[in-house]
Amino acid sequence: MTTAIYPGSFDPISLGHLNIIRRAAKIFDRVIVCVMKNREKTPLFTIAERMDMVRRSTERFGNVEVATTDLLLAEYAKQFEGAVIVKGLRAVSDFDYEFQIALVNKKMNPDLDTLFLTSSEKYTFLSSTVVKEMAAYGADLTELVPQEIIQDVVEKTKTRRQTEK
Repeated sequence: MTTAIYPGSFDPISLGHLNIIRRAAKIFDRVIVCVMKNREKTPLFTIAERMDMVRRSTERFGNVEVATTDLLLAEYAKQFEGAVIVKGLRAVSDFDYEFQIALVNKKMNPDLDTLFLTSSEKYTFLSSTVVKEMAAYGADLTELVPQEIIQDVVEKTKTRRQTEK
């Protein structure tokens, strides 16, 4: 069984993320969407909330699971024989960063490979940061995040705005 691990902060999951998940689910027998903590970012949603949103957004895919770990990704992947990391690339700048991370992961876990999937052109502009910014201004999120989580994003953004006043 081939296992892919798609790591990210997913704060929140976007249609761009979902596009990568859908495509990876066609390539691999099993896809684990691993909700990670990014120490450089202050998340809008808790890890539990992000995992729930990813679960609801991906439940239509029979071979997709949602997990989280406090381990380094290269260490986490060791528990899955022959696992491959999947990363989405929107632009050349993504490649520079992700290539460096892939090399570090390979150094830590020589059996670990990374597969880069280029973003669908309709999502090259899309990031969780863009989603949060658009939500903060009350924009329509239907072409940015899965339908299943639009209300979560709207409500959390509204709550955050009220606490910042």
